[in-house]
Amino acid sequence: MSASVKGVGAPRADARRNRERILRAARELVHEPGELRLNAVAKACGIGQGTLYRHFPTREDLLAEVYRREVDDLVAAAPDLLAARPPLEALAAWFDRVAAYARVKRDVFAAVEAATWRDLAAHSLGPIGEAVEVLLAAGRSDGSIRVDAEVRDVIVLISWLSRLDDTELDARGPRLLSIIVDGLRANRP
Repeated sequence: MSASVKGVGAPRADARRNRERILRAARELVHEPGELRLNAVAKACGIGQGTLYRHFPTREDLLAEVYRREVDDLVAAAPDLLAARPPLEALAAWFDRVAAYARVKRDVFAAVEAATWRDLAAHSLGPIGEAVEVLLAAGRSDGSIRVDAEVRDVIVLISWLSRLDDTELDARGPRLLSIIVDGLRANRP
């Protein structure tokens, strides 16, 4: 079989592993002060810069993928949490994940240009809204979440998280998210 035929289809296992290592390292390094440097990401992964550039030709491509991965992971968590917990507890646990997502969002958005920011925001709002609706609908259905709670309400309430620095997010985040959960709780007679 020729090399060109072997290259068609799914990426090789080592290429998938390298891509995952790059994304994990970039997710960690994006929190550090200053501009995210691709050579620092490659060094943290123990790979060459050429390997990194094959996966992510530009810094913006890498940052966009880090952000997309965070959104996808956050959205995927909603049904898993509902499968393991009652709706209101699932929503509270999901909010804990929102706080981690907010850190990445803040740092990635600070690092990318405005045009890329608009594309990333469009990628997240729909899927995150859908995940919120899954959680709210389950709670409305079992009577634990107020019937007038809307997706946009929750999006507006949690949007502040990405504007807080790490110290304030650590200090206030859990309590403020708990207040939001309490506000969404259905009034019981």
